[in-house]
Amino acid sequence: MRKAARVADAVRHPALRLRGVSCTAVEVPLRFVLGTSAATVRAAPLLLVDVHTDEGVTGHAYIFCYRRSAARPIADLIEDAASIVHGQRIAPVEFAATLQRRFALLGVTGMARMALSAFDMALWDAMAIAAGLPLATMLGAQPRPIPVYNSCGLGLMAPEAAADEAEQLLEGGFRAVKLRLGYATLAEDLAVTRAVRMRLPDDVQLLVDYNQALSRREALLRGRALQDEGVAWLEEPIRHDDLAGNAQIAHDLSLPLQLGENFDGPKDLVRALDAKACDLVMPDVARIGGVTGWMQAAGIAEAHGIPMSSHLMPEPSAHLLAATPTRHFLEYVDWTDPILQEPVRVVDGHWQIPDQPGTGLDWDAEKVARCKIA
Repeated sequence: MRKAARVADAVRHPALRLRGVSCTAVEVPLRFVLGTSAATVRAAPLLLVDVHTDEGVTGHAYIFCYRRSAARPIADLIEDAASIVHGQRIAPVEFAATLQRRFALLGVTGMARMALSAFDMALWDAMAIAAGLPLATMLGAQPRPIPVYNSCGLGLMAPEAAADEAEQLLEGGFRAVKLRLGYATLAEDLAVTRAVRMRLPDDVQLLVDYNQALSRREALLRGRALQDEGVAWLEEPIRHDDLAGNAQIAHDLSLPLQLGENFDGPKDLVRALDAKACDLVMPDVARIGGVTGWMQAAGIAEAHGIPMSSHLMPEPSAHLLAATPTRHFLEYVDWTDPILQEPVRVVDGHWQIPDQPGTGLDWDAEKVARCKIA
């Protein structure tokens, strides 16, 4: 009866009209420092996006901006996009097509892609809230527990320090963790991998990520060495856009190759799969095109029979994976804990999608104010 009532409420709820959008840049401290082959991250710059409607419903979304300097330009693009469809009835799929055309000459990539993705996510959240449904249900799925891996920390560090941190990351019942590699030598990579693997229970999966640090030759050398070290996937060993090189690595290694966090919209997923450049995919909701782009990508992954995981932003991504036929892993990071009223907790290695309307994002105004970028 409760579910039927929610569906009935969704049918009766009037259409929403876009009144405006507001953006807030924050920088949140990381509980575990993330050192990669590309950079060391101690704080995460996030852009919070709120879509406002004439009916008083507010939709929420956020994206990881990578650099503090990117927050304001992305916010400007979001505000520009909202002005184009201001006053219209919210229809994310139609809005996405309109905005793709309007931003075509600028190029729907990079910060423009991230801006339109964030806007799309907030629009979908508003619609789900208005319908009184979790986003997963709005997308035709059940809000099921989603298997997660812990992606906090485990950056470049000494072997014993990495092993100590890996044990800490199992709190909450995690059954998989991600280790960053890309040391100066293969011997160092192996030393850290072995130290971490020895500390983890046999049933905990160890994923490794090179953050595009290697050449083709070095990736094959290190990938072959890692195949016998109890590793579950090899992520971005070389440049993500070197499809021929990634295809060679995927073909030559038995270790599954993971790509996708840098896919620029669903078309990049098609190109990678056509090139046989990976065994697994993990789109980023802020780069694939928001909820609208993700659902297109999920259909592509299903057609190819490719397992699909997420990248960052676990709150909306959990709902999207629930609606993804080839769902694999949710990437867990705790970066929004300092700004949310009620952060979601992992139980027995699964993200529990909250039974509440929308994606479950609910900012804590006082906490946001403390983290706000001036």
